Amino acid sequence: MKNWPWYGYVLFAALIFALAFFFYFKPQNAKLEALRTERIQVEQDVQNLKQKKRELDKILADITTMTAKLKTLEVNIPQRKETADILRQVQTLAYDSRLDVLSFTPGAEIDKEFYFEWPIPIQVSGNYHNLGLFFDRLSKFARVFTIENFTIKSISPQTDQNTVSADWTVKTYFFAEPPVAAPAIKK
Repeated sequence: MKNWPWYGYVLFAALIFALAFFFYFKPQNAKLEALRTERIQVEQDVQNLKQKKRELDKILADITTMTAKLKTLEVNIPQRKETADILRQVQTLAYDSRLDVLSFTPGAEIDKEFYFEWPIPIQVSGNYHNLGLFFDRLSKFARVFTIENFTIKSISPQTDQNTVSADWTVKTYFFAEPPVAAPAIKK
């Protein structure tokens, strides 16, 4: 090596650098580029997940709001039929309005897609003012009631103060409860 010309040293150094470049630096550079590409992909995934998290948080907030709204609406249209309570409330309203209940016959439930209608034909007698008072009180009820097939007739005044007879069908509603799935039997 002592006898080499000056360019021999330069060629030897270039050979060493070339070998180092091809066997060490180039594979390390490829690994570095792969890591950069992977880092960019992970950062994109993180951004996508953050966006999905924001959307999920919004959906969860909407669910919470709608659940609270459903709880308040369940007063108007409850989840299950409360037969005794409804009958008692309507009869109490009629009594408080000084109406004589002649007929009060709850009908069969009518299945709609998401709810049930429950018709209750009612026949009362009393005076016109008290009948109006009854309907006013019924309209202020928290529960939803509708009146159908309303007819009113004048009756001849007797010793009591009843001057009108009225027939109608009051309908109330309740949500259809989803069927409860039977537990799976493990063998």
